[in-house]
Amino acid sequence: MIRQFKLTRRQWLIVLHDLLVTAAALLVCLFIRFEGEQQDLRLDWVAVWLPGFVLYSGLVFLAAGLHEAKWRFTSLPELTVIVRVSVVLTVSLLALDYVLLSPMFFGTFYFGKVTVALYLLVQMAFLAGPRIVYRYFRYTRTQKEVRGASSAITLILGRAADVEVPLRGIESGAIRKIRPVGILSPSRSDVGATIRGVPVLGGFDDLERMVSILRDRDMPVARLVLTSSAFDPGNMAESVLMQARRLGIAISRLPALEDGASVLQLAPVAVEDLLLRPSVKIDYGRLENLVKDKSIAVTGGGGSIGAEICDRILAFGAARLLIVENSEPALYAVLQSLNTKDPGERIQCRLADVRDRKRIADIFAEFKPDMVFHAAALKHVPLLEQDWGEGVKTNIFGSVNVADAAVASGAQAMVMISTDKAIEPVSVLGATKRFAEMYCQALDAELARAGNSGRHPMRLIAVRFGNVLASNGSVVPKFKAQIEAGGPVTVTHPDMLRYFMTIREACDLVISAASHALGPDSSSSVYVLNMGQPVKILDLAERMIRLSGLEPGRDIDIAFTGIRPGERLNELLFAREEAHTDVGIAGVVAAKPSYPSHEAMKRWLLMLDDAVTRGERTNMQQVLREAVSDFRGSPA
Repeated sequence: MIRQFKLTRRQWLIVLHDLLVTAAALLVCLFIRFEGEQQDLRLDWVAVWLPGFVLYSGLVFLAAGLHEAKWRFTSLPELTVIVRVSVVLTVSLLALDYVLLSPMFFGTFYFGKVTVALYLLVQMAFLAGPRIVYRYFRYTRTQKEVRGASSAITLILGRAADVEVPLRGIESGAIRKIRPVGILSPSRSDVGATIRGVPVLGGFDDLERMVSILRDRDMPVARLVLTSSAFDPGNMAESVLMQARRLGIAISRLPALEDGASVLQLAPVAVEDLLLRPSVKIDYGRLENLVKDKSIAVTGGGGSIGAEICDRILAFGAARLLIVENSEPALYAVLQSLNTKDPGERIQCRLADVRDRKRIADIFAEFKPDMVFHAAALKHVPLLEQDWGEGVKTNIFGSVNVADAAVASGAQAMVMISTDKAIEPVSVLGATKRFAEMYCQALDAELARAGNSGRHPMRLIAVRFGNVLASNGSVVPKFKAQIEAGGPVTVTHPDMLRYFMTIREACDLVISAASHALGPDSSSSVYVLNMGQPVKILDLAERMIRLSGLEPGRDIDIAFTGIRPGERLNELLFAREEAHTDVGIAGVVAAKPSYPSHEAMKRWLLMLDDAVTRGERTNMQQVLREAVSDFRGSPA
């Protein structure tokens, strides 16, 4: 481990303390072990060896990093370092004793084995004691705050290993206004144990009973904190949330480390916490290697997906980030959000529409991105079914403009965000997205051929995934609003199925796919994210109603409105004739759809441009059906 020897004022004080207690430990050992003339003889030699030994001990402390840990967080790792340095100094003292044994020095054993052994104990006590006392002092101060009238009496739900994290946060003061009085664990083996002084009172099914018992003891529970293990399958998290809502208890969750959130930051419990299979394990080292120190541009950076990609790119160490967005409020919002986490000068933003070919080309030529993530799109199926031309302008011509600008600016890669609706499309959204995919594939193949001629090829890829929970326009916020309004909750069809992912998971897998595309042996240009099992929209609606403490059909009605134009009951992961292969990355699969030549794409683009200019929807449909052979949309 690399140690930083440029110390702060606090660290210099720690080093000074450790040097003083080291000198004190040595002197105390001499006074304890010897007396009378033997003591006086040894004290006469202290000035000879003590300064050098103390200086040597300082080098040992610096090399071990003993000055780096804050005393308020003193725990086993810090105590282990203290034991280690004490052993090193004890062995060194033993060696010094043999040096002083020489006739030209003291002439006999100066310390002796008993004194050296005593020193080991005293040294550890003198180094660890003040640290432990200081931590206890801070702990008692925090406990006074925890037990204050403003702190909410809290039950923590989760396995013992997960519960220790928020308890440490409360002790250190990182989590405030929380007073834990008990733990509920899904593991019966935890019941009866005590974790950092807080007892495990029972299991999740004991919630109401424990709330009643604590209320009778004048400790009314005001909050539940759920750890990540509380949401594991079979742990009845949904039942817990329903009981909590019925009892009027506030609910928070502690995000898991892999969620990327601050480990000590409490967050609201969202319905998406209960809907998905366990998230795919992401290789974050792989993503950091791809992004670190790169200049990256994101189009549509103010949207749900684009904003999350921006956040992840900064987290993985990008040198510069360019956000391109045509909505001023959305651009302002994402910029404010990112600046709270990264107030430096890495972030640039531009108001621009991807439809404006020259504007996009000029922006990219100035910024010179290493990578481009193209998230700008129109995506709402019913709206695009009314206005085909708008979908063609943004999803096709906007994508072409971004791809061409990325190539011209010398980017290494462009990643287009696509959709599972592009597979055997029945909507203009799917057809326009598939057309954009095909253009990227054709251009990617042409650049690969140029690479065989000696030029370094740029990669253009598309990544498909389904619905993103809680994104703008998704069904979850729609259902929430309908429930808050008293219903009814509208579902198009009782058998409607959709694939769902969280925003964080989708964006991390998009970057993972890009890392594979830029690998030495990759020729894939379309990737599909594994979204697990599809979710029945009716089940989702009923679950959300119950999580609100209401009963479907009694308190909130569910109304079926019929399948809308451009929709189908089941989305597809792959087309019937589309080959696909595993790429060795969890959650990512490479698809191998067919695509035409770049020249054919240019011809269709000219025809589409003419149809859009004339406003001829039937001609747009004809071109899209000719280009996307399995498109079955209707202009009616």
